[in-house]
Amino acid sequence: MDEDKRKEINEFDYEYHKLLQFLLDKGDSKEDRTGVGTISHFGYQMRFDLSKGFPLLTTKKVFHRSIFHELIWFLQGSTNIKYLVDNNVNIWNEWPFQFYLKANNLEDEFLKYSEKWHEKLKEFVENVKEDEEFAKKWGELGPVYGKQWRDFNGVDQISRILKEIKETPHSRRIIVNAWNAAEIEEMQKSGLPPCHTMFQFYVKDNKLSCQLYQRSADVFLGVPFNIASYAALTYMVAHVCDLEVGDFVHTFGDVHIYNNHIEQVKEQLSRSSFEPPKFKINTNTKNLFDITFENLEIIEYKSQTPIKAPIAV
Repeated sequence: MDEDKRKEINEFDYEYHKLLQFLLDKGDSKEDRTGVGTISHFGYQMRFDLSKGFPLLTTKKVFHRSIFHELIWFLQGSTNIKYLVDNNVNIWNEWPFQFYLKANNLEDEFLKYSEKWHEKLKEFVENVKEDEEFAKKWGELGPVYGKQWRDFNGVDQISRILKEIKETPHSRRIIVNAWNAAEIEEMQKSGLPPCHTMFQFYVKDNKLSCQLYQRSADVFLGVPFNIASYAALTYMVAHVCDLEVGDFVHTFGDVHIYNNHIEQVKEQLSRSSFEPPKFKINTNTKNLFDITFENLEIIEYKSQTPIKAPIAV
């Protein structure tokens, strides 16, 4: 990315734009599970200094409301989409819906992304919202993130790392792992095996940093959400542990742009940015699990318009 373009973009957007441009320039064509195809690379890392603001991208609008509700949902230990649906967050709907169609032999009747498919999805979501029994049966994703964070083979990993940060902040073992090999097959039934698989906290000079390892990353649609989610988690954990925020480090395995996102990527790369927003936690509670969506606030967020792209399921 040339120096003139660098001057038009804040450092958070620039870090992300560098990844987009790197994949366009250096990525390799690769088949994938969805059949869409990708431009892919193995191994990449970004770093964001959270003391300089909140890394919510500004070269396209990122809907942080969905991100924060999902994060609260993870921290609750929940694995059913009903909480999300009740809060008009629809980012997980398509996976259990596809499982529902398959389990009821309806895949041929409702071809993926057809008009009939979209209408049936709306009906499915409404049933999850209004019918408790339907939600219990078909809204369940299996032992995905919330389960692993709060109950990994009986271990509440989030409570454990909070204790470690407070009592042994020098530890190199402040880790949460979502990749539970014994339950991967169960996760695949109606959800996905974890894409953001492990994160580690690091305390130095009274600052809390977090590094995420993400095995698979949809750079255009998913990564902006992942950046904001783990940045918010770092702020929240720092808040309850009486620490300041340090860096969020984002490390990738298979990092990719889907073939049907390339034009959208080029559109985003052509845009200039705004100053990054600020993040505020509006509560004095020191219990992480008592922090609600209403306690989280983004201040002075100005962005370019959204850029729509299809999700690959």
